[in-house]
Amino acid sequence: MNMKLRQYKPEDSQIICSWVKDEKTLFQWSADRIGKFPLMGNELNENYAARKAGLDFFPLTALDEKENVIGHLFVLIPDVNVKTTVRFGFVIVSPEIRGKGCGKKMLELAIEYAKKELKATKVTLGVFANNPKAQACYEAVGFKPVSKRIMNILGSDWECIDMELDLN
Repeated sequence: MNMKLRQYKPEDSQIICSWVKDEKTLFQWSADRIGKFPLMGNELNENYAARKAGLDFFPLTALDEKENVIGHLFVLIPDVNVKTTVRFGFVIVSPEIRGKGCGKKMLELAIEYAKKELKATKVTLGVFANNPKAQACYEAVGFKPVSKRIMNILGSDWECIDMELDLN
């Protein structure tokens, strides 16, 4: 499948939010950053409104060859004093294309973006242990687990695995 990344647009929110079909999926995808289910469709725009898009926050949307929205993630520079380390978040692909290598392709494109556009030398992300398919996808593009922490999600303890990819 041909895929490209472009800057996120507000009209993408409705499509991306429609992929989140249940509360567990919402929290696996966004941790506690959105925090309310069901999604009405504008939650990404609301979440992103407070962020400094283009300065240290770069939301990206994946498109197929017909320009259909098929995936999304953001790239964040979490520490402006260490601009060479970026973090990926809100990584999601359309349910119709899951399990077909599209998440891996989107991550590869995002890694190239981080290297070329942001001059990143390291990428980090977090994945919950109860989301083994996502973890396997991250490992397939080279991410390695570096630490674990516990987050209280939906009234129970979820193990979050922090992963890193060295781009040097």
